[in-house]
This record gives sequence, structure tokens and C-alpha cells, in this order.
Amino acid sequence: MKRLRNPFVAESGTYKTSYRKDMKLFRTKSQTIRMAILIVLVLLLPMFTSSYVVGLLTLCAIASIGAIGLNILTGFTGQISIGVGAFLGVGGYTAAIVTTTVGLNFWIALPLAGVMTAIIGGLFGVPSLRLKGLYLAIATLAAQVVILFVITRWTSLTNGTAGMTLKRPTIGEFAFTSNTSYYYLTVVILLLTTLYATNLIRTRTGRAFLAVRDRDVAAQIMGINLFNYKVMAFAISSFFVGISGALLAHYTMIVSPEFYSVSVSIEYLAMILVGGLGSVFGSILGALFITLLPVGLDMLISFLSGYFPNLHQMLSSFKELVFGLVIILFLIFEPGGLAQIWLNVKSYFRLWPFSH
Repeated sequence: MKRLRNPFVAESGTYKTSYRKDMKLFRTKSQTIRMAILIVLVLLLPMFTSSYVVGLLTLCAIASIGAIGLNILTGFTGQISIGVGAFLGVGGYTAAIVTTTVGLNFWIALPLAGVMTAIIGGLFGVPSLRLKGLYLAIATLAAQVVILFVITRWTSLTNGTAGMTLKRPTIGEFAFTSNTSYYYLTVVILLLTTLYATNLIRTRTGRAFLAVRDRDVAAQIMGINLFNYKVMAFAISSFFVGISGALLAHYTMIVSPEFYSVSVSIEYLAMILVGGLGSVFGSILGALFITLLPVGLDMLISFLSGYFPNLHQMLSSFKELVFGLVIILFLIFEPGGLAQIWLNVKSYFRLWPFSH
């Protein structure tokens, strides 16, 4: 007997009647529409902003790619890394050597930078089988020191502390010399990175990463090869960090060891902590926040300096203080980061004005 639907009773919840529907990337039409609107706004943004703002957004997009890569390792697999800055340098120098010394174009250098960084990242990820927590962090810090030492000392290949200069990529006669054109290039790569990372967690490999993060001993008992998946996480993470380093190198058109210090690694860790561990969307929010935070503080100090002329000298280290304070406050009051805050806001307005 066919069941009649009561038109006066609203249906609640999202129900899946097949595995295919359960694995869909966007589970409702409203999610698909919102994502399409967001992508259109991102693509139209350069038409309504200045070249300076577009340049800042380009840096945010490049940082987002690296932050997503780091979140795959730290947020999804639970492996701490303080060597992100050095891996950015591997990607940047690989792109510089391939395009400047070897003479190949950017489109060959970009994937090669990712592959080379993935190989080196996988090698430094081998100790992760026996090291955890603070000990693994120290091991990756050693990677930071070793890689920068090689970059600085191998002058015949890297030009040492003098660095190397690069050119913007080209397609035929068209060159990505303007901020707007390079913005579109980085946004497209960011969209592909986001799509890959989102689908990765839904695969067998991604679920193995989550099992290793939550209970590695239990994961091993279930048949998950810890060595393979931990090294794989380091390699995949380093691949995207290398892509980010290559994009940044061609954007700034210079690579130098001083651009890849430990402070850069700390900034990327701050991105995923502030954005939200284990969240692709949180990685993008954290990259936006950390990249634009110094710009906002500079604007605030410049504004206050108009009323207090000596304030700029007094607050010379104010940015570092705020940077550390922001991380501490997020760890104390919202460990889930900006991604969790966004979910809380959505839940509030979805249930408003009812509390249940």
C-alpha cells in the first residue's frame, strides 16, 4: 500500500538511499549552489579591487595550498612537522633551477617541484614510524636545518645566500606578469588542491590516515601498514607544500634561504591551528587570517600613529605579540579554530529562533 505524504508536515534531515548518494561531494542542492556562488565571487573579485588587494589575495591562495598540504599531515594523520619552511624552499629552488639553469618552462618545473619535495619529505618522514609527538617535531626541525644548510652551502647549484631570480610563467605569447593573471593561476591550482584534499579523506587512504591519527596501535591491528601510510602522508603533504613554494618563487621572482626560515614553518603551523586541524576549509581560513593579520596590524598602527607620533616605535614588536596571543587564545577558547566557529554560526542561524 502506497504511503501518502502529509503536505503539512515538513521533512527533516538528509537521507541517503544508496552508497553513491552518500559519497557525493555536495550532498544537497543548496550546498552545490552556495559553492558555485562562492567560486563565481572569487573569480570576479579582481574586477572590483585594486592590484594591491589582488596581490595580497594571491599570497593568501599560495599559502592556502601549503596549509592544506600541512593539514593533511598534521590534522588528518597526526604527524607534527616543523620543517614546512624548508620544504617550501625545496619547491622554490627546484622551480628556479629547472627554469633558470636547465631552461625548461614553468609548466614542467611546477610538477617537478612538487615531486622533488614529496621525495625529500618522504625520506624525512621515515623516522615517523618510531617517533611521535615532540620527538617527531625535533626530527622535522632537523630536516629544516639540514635542507637550509644544503641550500646555503651548495653554491654551484643554488647560488648560496645570493639566491636566484626567476621569471613569471608564460603560455605562448601570454605572460602572467600582472597580479590579476597570477591570481587566477593560483586560484585554479587552489581549487584543484581543495578538491583533491576533500576527496582524499573520503577514500581508503584518507580513512587510514584518520585511523593512524586517532589510534595507531589499533590501526595496525586492523591491518593498516603504519610505515607506508605515515611516509605516504609526508610525501603527499610535501608535494602540495612544494607546489606552494614554486608558485611563491615565481610570484616574487626570487628565492633566497632567508625566505624559508623556522619562522615560516611556525606561521604555517599557526595557519592550521587557527583555521582548524583536520579541516580543508579551515586551512584556507587560517591562511587568510595569518597572511592578512600583519597587514591589518600595520594599518592599525599607522592609523594610531597619526594621533600618537611616537607610537610606531613603541609598538615595533607589537605584531609578534599579537601573533603569539592569537594562537594562545584559539588554543584555549576554540581549539577547533575558525572552521568550528563558522560551523557554530551556521548552526545558530539554522536553528534560530529555537534553541533545539
